[in-house]
This record gives sequence, structure tokens and C-alpha cells, in this order.
Amino acid sequence: MAGIFSNEEFPFLDFQIYDGTAPDAKNLLHSSDSKSDFQHRFYRPRFTTTIKIDIAGRPWTIVFTSRPELDRLSETRLMPYIAVVGVSIGLILFAVTRSQVRARIAAESLAVDLRDSERALKQSEERFRQLTEKVRIIPWEADAMTGRFTYVGPQTVDILGYALEDWYTDNFWEKHIYSEDREWAIEFCQNGTVSQENYEFEYRMLAADGDIVWLLDLVNVVRDENGPKLLRGIMIDITDRKLVEAERTRLLEREQADRAEAEAANRMKDEFLATLSHELRTPLNAMVGWTTLLRTRKFDEATTARALETIDRNTKALSQLIEDLLDVSRIMTGKFRFDLRAVNLAATIEAAIDAVRSAAEAKNIIINSVFEDRFCLVSGDPTRLQQIVWNLLTNAIKFTPKGGQVEVHLDRHNSNAQITVIDTGQGISPEFLPHIFERFRQADASITRKHGGLGLGLAIVRHLVELHGGTIRAESPGEGQGAKFIVTLPFRAISDLSQVSEVASSDRQDILSDRNENVAIDKSLFLNNLSVLVVDDEPDARELVTAVLEKSGAKVTAVGSAKEAFAIITEAAGGRRPDILISDIGMPEEDGYTLIRKIRALKPDRGGQIPAIALTAYARAEERARAIAAGFHIHIPKPVIPEELIAVVANLLGARG
Repeated sequence: MAGIFSNEEFPFLDFQIYDGTAPDAKNLLHSSDSKSDFQHRFYRPRFTTTIKIDIAGRPWTIVFTSRPELDRLSETRLMPYIAVVGVSIGLILFAVTRSQVRARIAAESLAVDLRDSERALKQSEERFRQLTEKVRIIPWEADAMTGRFTYVGPQTVDILGYALEDWYTDNFWEKHIYSEDREWAIEFCQNGTVSQENYEFEYRMLAADGDIVWLLDLVNVVRDENGPKLLRGIMIDITDRKLVEAERTRLLEREQADRAEAEAANRMKDEFLATLSHELRTPLNAMVGWTTLLRTRKFDEATTARALETIDRNTKALSQLIEDLLDVSRIMTGKFRFDLRAVNLAATIEAAIDAVRSAAEAKNIIINSVFEDRFCLVSGDPTRLQQIVWNLLTNAIKFTPKGGQVEVHLDRHNSNAQITVIDTGQGISPEFLPHIFERFRQADASITRKHGGLGLGLAIVRHLVELHGGTIRAESPGEGQGAKFIVTLPFRAISDLSQVSEVASSDRQDILSDRNENVAIDKSLFLNNLSVLVVDDEPDARELVTAVLEKSGAKVTAVGSAKEAFAIITEAAGGRRPDILISDIGMPEEDGYTLIRKIRALKPDRGGQIPAIALTAYARAEERARAIAAGFHIHIPKPVIPEELIAVVANLLGARG
């Protein structure tokens, strides 16, 4: 009220405004009386009047009293001053009323503003509440020097499960950071407080129930003239996001693994088809070639015997290859023919050893057999059991170098018979060992591999052993340290064997049609005095090509490796360089592609432009294109027909003048 009447002057009157219907000192709102306590004690106003008014719905009482100035004047000139007093009272009432109206308008405007502000604040609080409920955040404040929390939002109870008072204890935050994140998170926070205004980091905390909660901490550093003073921030629960990210990562890794597996399977299929083509065509090449030559009846008895022996050997190899393919088919379809009976394993092993003895002797490999019990009976199919041992022995001989040793042990192990085949061969790498019994898997599937085969033998062995109720495992210290295969078979009959369905028929279709016509070589295509260099790692194939070309009058130099062939071409400066090169593709150490590239890199006078024919069991269209691109003039797939080979050689040399 003092502010309302601060500029109003009333020299003859005093007035007091009371809230209520009676003048009560307790309800005094305003007084214009400026007299001292001493004056009040002895002064009694001459004129007094009381007026009641209603202001903004409230009753007010106004008491007007005359001042001494008015009392002195009234003694001489009463009427004029009465008029003055009346006018003054009117002016005062007008001023009070006007001021109250003005104050009421201001109060109402202020009330509206307050209501709007309160409504906006409530809306903001509601939005913040909804946001915190959905985002799950914990606002906090901490002393930058001590690290102690000075405020933590109540959301921590719901998010982490800790009571609010727990947060105000020493090192509470540090103690509950997940152990793997604790050291770096504390260090990151300390460094950020010193060097940055704002920073953020993600870490894990242990909740009260032991669960791990992922938090994103957004921190603001409040500084004064002395440095960091306060830390203010919010912890955002990002556990769900991290779970989604982890699941996405897991799915991505699984998809990548599945894709890699599919690509590996597809690559394995291509490698298998290429290998199958090679393994089929290699024996066929010798068989068809020698058969065609024998029809000419121009060989002596020794050559004819050697030809027949080669045909017989390759026929057996091809038969075994086809048998392996059929066995895999039976395994995959669950059909196998079993002739169940009591089998003496010692006799079965000896029969298998006899079957591979000639192959072992050819490489000067000694086979030692050690039988703990020469009368060890199991229930099974004698043919399939012999196949198991034969496969293991064949593998051992194949991968054992000349002069090596293979051992076969037969022992009793608890209630099982145990067959162990040990060799001193090239061993198995730790990476390939887990895959040794998988179909179509070979440690070396490249065209430079030293050993043939489809990679089916050990897979067939594993299935045969399992169908007999046994187990097989492979052991090897590593490459170059030999290998050991251990087969365990139960002495008792396995009921599952009797449930294995038999193959409906063992009839097979011939894979080669008979050649009834006699093939004669056109004498006009004789290659008199032509120098031919033949390179093939397969002795039978090398001998066949040599015989065909020599029969046509050519002078043949045959070697078993690309290295030897390259040496002959480059070192022929003092002698006669070969007129033409006939090379296999798949050879150990260095393949035919590498050989022809090295030759094409030579100068013409060093043999860089020698005519070259690729004669190979790799017969697919892409392999033909690759051979031509590498530098061969012609690609001939095996098996080769003698007159075709002679015609190609003659035509190639004739075309080149």
C-alpha cells in the first residue's frame, strides 16, 4: 500500500485503511499518519469519520482524522476548511479506488501469467516424466573434487535397483561398475573432467539383482576460477539397444559363417568335380590308348604284355573309384548290403595286407603286423571289414615315402577289438585333422597335388566302422611326422546291422562303350625325325604318349616334372631343341600352367615360341580356356586317341611352317 500512496500528499488529513468491517490494529493495511508517539499521546483530532467500501470482494474500513493544521484553521474559518476536507476525502477515495482497480488489473494479469506458467511447467514436467519413463534416464550431480554424488534421480531405483541413500556413500559408483569396464571407465571420467567441458561414454554397471545394465553417461563439467567444481549429467539405460546390437552382430556373423560355409561347399563341389574328372580320365587314358595301339598288332610280345598289364592295373583302379562312388551313394541313401557273420579280424587284416603288398613293395615300404590275439571274433561283414583295413593301408602306403614303414596292430581293449594302422608318412596338419573323415575333403585339392584320389576313402571307412557299431579316430603330431588311425569294434553283434537295408540290385551300367572298330594310323601323318618333349607325372600316361609318337617316327624325350622339361628347353643351346611340347597340367610342385608361362617368358631363340599342347584330364571348358590363355596352342582332354594326338601334332607343326 505504501507504494500506491507514495506520491500522494494530504496536508490536512490522516487516514487508515483496515481489512474488514471494523478498525482493528491487527488488520491495518495502511496509515498516512506521520505523528510521533509523543504527539499521539497528547493529541486528539477534532474531526473523525469512518467509511466502509468493498474492494475486489473484500470489505475495507477507512478512518479519516484531521491533522493539527486543519484543527487550527477550523477555529477561524471553519466552513471553507470543511469544504476542503470534503474535497480531500473525495480525492483520497478516488485515488484509493483508482489504485485498487489498477492493482486488481495487475494482480489478475499476474494471476493469469502464473496460471499459464504453472500449466506450462506441469506440461513440461509431464513430458519430462514421460520421456524419462520411456528413455529410462537417471539425472545426477556430483562434486568434481571428491566425486561424491550430491544428487541422484529416483529413477535409479527402477533402473538399477539401488536405494537413493546408497549413492551418497563413498565410491559407490566406482564399486558397482562392471569389473571389465571399471578401470578404463574411471580413468576416462577423470581425464574428461580435467580436459573437457562435456563428454560421454558407454559402460556396464551391476544392478542390485546382479544383472548387467548398459549405461550411456552424458557429463557436463561446471567450472569456476579454480577449475572443475561440479559434474552434472544423466545416465541413460541403453541395455535394450545393446541387446539388439548384439543380436544383429550375432545374426550377421551367422550369416557370414553360413555364406562362407556355402561358398566352401560350392568350392568343394567344383574341386571334387574337377578331381573326379581327372581321376576318371587318368586310368581311361592309359586303357583307351593302349587298347587302340594293341589293335594294330604291331607290338612284340614284351610290349604287348606291358600294355595288357597297364590296362589291367588301370581297370582295377577305375573299378575301385567307381566302387567308392557307389559306396558313398549307398551311405547317403542309407542302403548297404551286409553279409553278417562271425569274422576273424586277424585273417581279415592279413587278407587286406596281401592285397596291398605289391603296392608297398613297389615303394620299398615294409608292412609289419602285430597281433595280440590271432583269434579275435567280431560280428560283421567280412568284405566290408576287409575294405576298412584295405582303405587304411592303401592310404598309409600312398602317403608314405619310399623306404618307409607301415604297422598294423590288433589288440583287445576292454570289450572291444582295436585295429591300429601306423605309418611314417607325411602326417596330417592340425588344421585338416578335424576334417579328415569328411566326404570329398582332401588336405591338398590343388592341381599340383602329389597324390590322387577323390577324398572318399576315409569317409567310407568312418561310415562302415559306425555301421558295425565301432568308432575310428585319427592322430598325427603334424606334417612330416606320420599318422595313426585307430578303429574300435565291439566283440558282440550289433543289432543295428541287421536293420540296415540292402541294395536292391548290384548291377551296374558300363561307363565306357566298346570300341569295335580297328583304328589305323594314317601313314601320311608319320612324324619322322620330329623331336617331341613329353612331360607327365603319371608313368603310364607318359609311356602311352611316348609309344604313340615313337610308333609314328618321332623322337621322344619324356620327363616326369615341369622342372625337368624347362631345363631341357633352356639348356638346348648346344644341341637340338624340341620341335614341340606336350604337357600335362596337374603335376606335383609345378603345374603345366606355370611351365608354359615360364617358357613364353623366354626369348624366341631360347624356345619361347615352341608349339605346345596341353594334354590333361582337366577337361572342362573353363580349364581349356585357362590353358589357351596361359600359352598353350591346343588343349586335348584325356583319354587321348592315338591318331587324334598324331593328327594334332602334325597339323600344329604344319600350320606353323
